[in-house]
Amino acid sequence: MTDIAAAKNSLSGHSICLCKNGDIITDDGRGISPMMKFISKKRDLRGYSAADLIVGKAAAMLFVSAGIKEVFAKTISRPGAEYLSSHGIPYSYEVFTERIINRAGDDVCPMEKAVENISDAEEGYKALKKRLEELKAKT
Repeated sequence: MTDIAAAKNSLSGHSICLCKNGDIITDDGRGISPMMKFISKKRDLRGYSAADLIVGKAAAMLFVSAGIKEVFAKTISRPGAEYLSSHGIPYSYEVFTERIINRAGDDVCPMEKAVENISDAEEGYKALKKRLEELKAKT
């Protein structure tokens, strides 16, 4: 079984699943928080395949930053797909959408807004970290 197939098969009940050569990592965190956590802890994810519930540009940037080699998304946005394509990362999906909407359903996701005008994955990570800190400060 390929890494992406194993990741996809193990996604059920989780928000993200990463797989490389039989090593499976799952997380149940919301949104981009699992990838932000993995990157901040300097977890080596180079060469892993990822299956994720929702992939927008923010998640795509984190996958590029972490060295993910292939992505499956239950739902992917046009900007997420374009970002993965522009970095040579193959992807597959179940649902294609124009944009990722926030949890209230009334605007674009704040993480997507944070990276909409950024093309560098490392700059994207910094912008996402800053946005998460701002949102935490409000609560």
